[in-house]
Amino acid sequence: MVIFVHCGVIVVLAASIISKSGKALVSRQFVDMSRIRIEGLLAAFPKLVGSGKQHTYVETENVRYVYQPMEALYLLLVTNKQSNILEDLETLRLLSKLVPEYCPALDEESVGKTAFELVFAFDEVISLGHKENITIAQVKQYTEMDSHEERLHNLIIQSKIIATKDEMKRKANEIDKTKIDKRMGGSKGGFLSNSSSGNGGRFDNGYSDLSASGGGGFGNNSAFGSLDHDFGTKSRATKPTTTATVAKIGMQLGKSQKANQFLELLKQEGENIVDEVQVTAPGAKAAPVSTDPVSISVEEVLSVTLRQDGGLESLEVKGEMALVVQKTEDAYIRVQVEQGPNKKNFDFKTHPNIDKDLWSREHTLGMKDPSKPFPTGSQSGILKWRMLSKQESLVPLMINCWPSVSGGESTVNIEYEASKMFDLQNVVIQIPLPALREAPTVNQADGEWRYDPRKSVLEWFIVLIDNTNRSGAMEFVLPPADPSSFFPIDVKFTASKTFCEIAVASVNQTQGGATARYGGRKQLTVGTYQVV
Repeated sequence: MVIFVHCGVIVVLAASIISKSGKALVSRQFVDMSRIRIEGLLAAFPKLVGSGKQHTYVETENVRYVYQPMEALYLLLVTNKQSNILEDLETLRLLSKLVPEYCPALDEESVGKTAFELVFAFDEVISLGHKENITIAQVKQYTEMDSHEERLHNLIIQSKIIATKDEMKRKANEIDKTKIDKRMGGSKGGFLSNSSSGNGGRFDNGYSDLSASGGGGFGNNSAFGSLDHDFGTKSRATKPTTTATVAKIGMQLGKSQKANQFLELLKQEGENIVDEVQVTAPGAKAAPVSTDPVSISVEEVLSVTLRQDGGLESLEVKGEMALVVQKTEDAYIRVQVEQGPNKKNFDFKTHPNIDKDLWSREHTLGMKDPSKPFPTGSQSGILKWRMLSKQESLVPLMINCWPSVSGGESTVNIEYEASKMFDLQNVVIQIPLPALREAPTVNQADGEWRYDPRKSVLEWFIVLIDNTNRSGAMEFVLPPADPSSFFPIDVKFTASKTFCEIAVASVNQTQGGATARYGGRKQLTVGTYQVV
């Protein structure tokens, strides 16, 4: 997203989602601006970001880049230095919530598949170069183009189609019965004389077809079966009906027409009618998309339980180092690991196929048999670690909730205090509420909030917690309720730093010891994080 500010009004020149490698995946121009200028701004951004920087803005001589990492992508605003950074962050925050609505998997492939939907959503947020005062729900409503008149028109068309099919069946049965009556009236000896004539077999078959259909045209099979027999011998040449075919026809005839119409109406109303369910293997991990021959990821999952009255009940960290090798010729490698000063706080375990002696001597991860390569094409865990602690100083985010009842209403004050060790991204604090007809009255909130009436949960969003907002608070009012109904509080966030100070020093080839090219990432995610 490229934005300029002129005369105090945010003017959007172009929109773009950029990969970590600097490739523009989705671009959209809103005003008259040269393509060379847009491409120049986007091409300069990856060179300015660098690695290991914790802040989310970069300034040059003329412009300021305000950006937000989104897994393997960047969402970027480019403004002049006189722009109101609060308005820039508001625009960035809205777009960062909008992108996952249309692109659940934040990678290049998923963005490419949903490029048109993203562009349409950006067009709703930004009109003629100016940011619109709009919400995510409104954007989704406008892009879906749901129309009551269209649904009514479709229902009328569907009813006409059904009526036409019924009329067609009725006419076909009338024609069938008329032809049979003519044959019966033209015969001299009635049924017996026709049976003994040369045409008797044909008449018997036609009569049998009619009687099987109930004489009134029960369905397509009876009516058109008689017509085929009358106009030729096509029905005799068809393949014999198998048991599976009979069962299928029986199921089709047994299905209620009203049920079919009801399902069609549900589909037209937007309901998702699932006919087939695809089962995914539990625990399957999707390999991260990377252009490097070797990709190494360091991921930790944090589980924390805090008490209502303050204090830490439990803290557990589970970490894993995994690698993905694209080709077999690049899989004959060893990974040199650099451990930090806090390594004594963790219990490390290597994969059974890793040489444990090599790890204990040199902190190097390699196969027991150097002549064997690492697996290719899928993510392979090579090292795991775990830490249990009850030190409150290690908790990245403390949550305090103070509900009180006064004057016929409940006032809830909730605050957070973040540790300086981590910069937390995409923080979501979910406070359960008693069943309400309307959303609670929020008097003050550092960030954004949303009330989910289906789950009866108040969600508090903070896009980024860094040195500028290590603490924050929210206050809301609702009808009187039991203080225990506001617990447990669930928290979700991510961070680009891990508890275990571990890093990849180098990746070397097994034969020759030459340095191999590799890429990687670090991420801390939340498993369970509750205030109970």
